[in-house]
Amino acid sequence: MATHFVTSAAPGALPLVGHALPLMRRPVEFLDSLPAYGDLVEIRIGPTRAYVPCHPELLRQVLMEDRVFDKGGALFDRLRDIVGNGLGSCPHRDHRRQRRLLQPAFHRARLQQYAEVMEQESTALTESWHAGQVVDAFPVLYGFTLRTAVRTLFTAHVDDDAVDGIQRSFDTALGGLFQRMFLPRAWQRLPLPANRRYEQALEHLHGTVDRIIADYRRGDQDHGDLLSKLVSARDEGGGAGLTDEEVHDQVITMLFGGSETVAANLTWTLYLLSKHPEAARQVQEETDAVLGGRPAGWSDLPELPFTNRMITESLRLYPPAWLYTRITASRVELAGRLLEPGTTLVISPPVVHRQAAVHADPTGFTPDRWLPDRTADLPRGSFATFGAGARKCIGDAYALAEATLALATIANRWQVECAPGTDVRPAPLATVMHPRRLLLRLVPRTTKAVRRTAQRSLS
Repeated sequence: MATHFVTSAAPGALPLVGHALPLMRRPVEFLDSLPAYGDLVEIRIGPTRAYVPCHPELLRQVLMEDRVFDKGGALFDRLRDIVGNGLGSCPHRDHRRQRRLLQPAFHRARLQQYAEVMEQESTALTESWHAGQVVDAFPVLYGFTLRTAVRTLFTAHVDDDAVDGIQRSFDTALGGLFQRMFLPRAWQRLPLPANRRYEQALEHLHGTVDRIIADYRRGDQDHGDLLSKLVSARDEGGGAGLTDEEVHDQVITMLFGGSETVAANLTWTLYLLSKHPEAARQVQEETDAVLGGRPAGWSDLPELPFTNRMITESLRLYPPAWLYTRITASRVELAGRLLEPGTTLVISPPVVHRQAAVHADPTGFTPDRWLPDRTADLPRGSFATFGAGARKCIGDAYALAEATLALATIANRWQVECAPGTDVRPAPLATVMHPRRLLLRLVPRTTKAVRRTAQRSLS
């Protein structure tokens, strides 16, 4: 029987700005309120009418039909200033070829190579900490994931100063992304200090990546990294590969997609670990039994199912890509409403992830909801952190592997406690959803305790 969908408009739109104020000041709270008004809810972003799919079937339809619901809208227009026409931002007409050329870089054998870098960086991170230290989790983990992304992309030619420069450029460019979404183009061209900082950050970021690519082009060696695969990628039959501009855009896209998003996921997971002692005990027992004090590596992933479920549950509650847009490429009916070409769709996975009609105890932290026998009855579209269909995130396995290995290595050596000054409200207008300030006190787990836990797990 066909589902009957309810469509309506969200109340509270103001002249000229629409719902821009709640979207800027309390975006997650505002979006979480929308399912109460219907399955497809109209909102206003400035003068633009946009529609938010609040039902898992509608969300899945928009994500799966990427020819009709194409990448575009105010957010992607601004994002392309940073990442260009890469795989994550390009329109449908460019996507299939790009995906085909990039797919070999994410084959299992390559992921196993990247996992060696993940293991090394996780070890360096946890060994740099000391007992009683208080860390601001997101900036620390962002540095860790960006270093990992850089080293998997570029085995050679990149020193620590270049990595630091890339991180500063991303911080500046991405920090103003959502603000720029709400500002007219004319305002963004004014010679204001914020605009100058933004332009300088983009110039530095793009210039650094161009220099690295030029170095790789001069050589003919496979370094076993992502950039080597991008430079050598060819169409079927040995045809044309990626141009320098295309390689550039893919590199920027992968640096962006492989750093902030994974850092945000790890940050929320450590917060949840600090607040749920039973889950902390379970992940410690699992990592003690599997690792026994050493860092986690690729071969350990199948032996860390609970750690992986913690990552997945954190992604359900706090999906990093919390808001993005699509544009209708042709006239289409959605939830019984006829949408004209050029209509904006606002995609927000938390809107579906936190509904009682979709997930039992939707705001609760329950890693075991992801046990295989408990996921069989979930509706399609109930988990959209990585998207769906042809445009599902190409790096989903990379991200899950890195997050699982890092969490296992951290939990095996350290306990974390929230320190005074923590503010876990989502940062306003952040490109990815992360806490405003998560301060974690580090408490070492003694070798004796690790051994005792491991013996209990094996008995």
